[in-house]
Amino acid sequence: MEEEEKNNNSWFSRLKEGLQKSSHKLTEGISSIFTKKKLDNETLLELEDLLISADLGVETAQKLTENLRKSRFNEDITQEEIHSFLAQEITKILEPVAKPLLIGNTHKPYVILVVGVNGSGKTTTIGKLGRIFQNQGLKVRLAAGDTFRAAAVEQLAEWGKRSQIPVEVASQGSDPASLAYEAYAKAQKAQDDVLLIDTAGRLHNKEGLMAELAKILRVLQKIDPTAPHECLLVLDATIGQNAHIQVEVFQKIARITGLIITKLDGTAKGGVLIALVEKFHLPVYAIGVGEGADDLKDFDAKNFAENLVGLSE
Repeated sequence: MEEEEKNNNSWFSRLKEGLQKSSHKLTEGISSIFTKKKLDNETLLELEDLLISADLGVETAQKLTENLRKSRFNEDITQEEIHSFLAQEITKILEPVAKPLLIGNTHKPYVILVVGVNGSGKTTTIGKLGRIFQNQGLKVRLAAGDTFRAAAVEQLAEWGKRSQIPVEVASQGSDPASLAYEAYAKAQKAQDDVLLIDTAGRLHNKEGLMAELAKILRVLQKIDPTAPHECLLVLDATIGQNAHIQVEVFQKIARITGLIITKLDGTAKGGVLIALVEKFHLPVYAIGVGEGADDLKDFDAKNFAENLVGLSE
């Protein structure tokens, strides 16, 4: 129990540190805006602009400032109260989608297809998820389905080696759907609990990507009509509002069941997570604030909101 508490404290410290670029932008902005005591129209407009510039999105920024107007307009208000208000309101937005990624026991193997553009941290995320599931006592298998990038195959193979998790690979340029089929058959025979499948992410060739993913889905469903049981989209937080386009594109290709947001430690655009939730209402299963094996954790709405607005001590 003490070890678990120590790990949680360590993670919260990393999250706070990771979100510093995002929180610094909001904190500095709030300090410069709220120099008067009373909340007036000018101050609210400046706050709305600040929230938009922090990638929370226009609709979210308008909603937050309107809620603040309704509750405190023309009243004295402190910077601390602004931080607290924003943390509470953002938590309300995020709580409905903050869900752990649970492996159901109705399907064996439980197939998780992981999609995302190249460079989003997709392959690393799969390696981390594999280790998390393994630590839960589950039998895991990985499939290096991004067969066009040798680096992705090597990276996933290295994760498997470190965690002693079997990784299915194929020669460069091989048909990803065939690999997915063979990986599923092996996982089924070995009675694995979880099969995580990596995929290509070449958005510059949408038609080819769509055809490739559609083929993987068809092949998997030949064995199990319900597969994949999860389709996770990995998004790089540093791209800010461009993440919206990626969600839209991948939703057309596959039925996205949840998001994983990576690289929150490398950006001042952490607010984009809120904008994505407001627009797409997809579960956020996990967030990442580093490259280490333990730097991917379940998404905690309240903790994220407090750290984002610089409220957490």
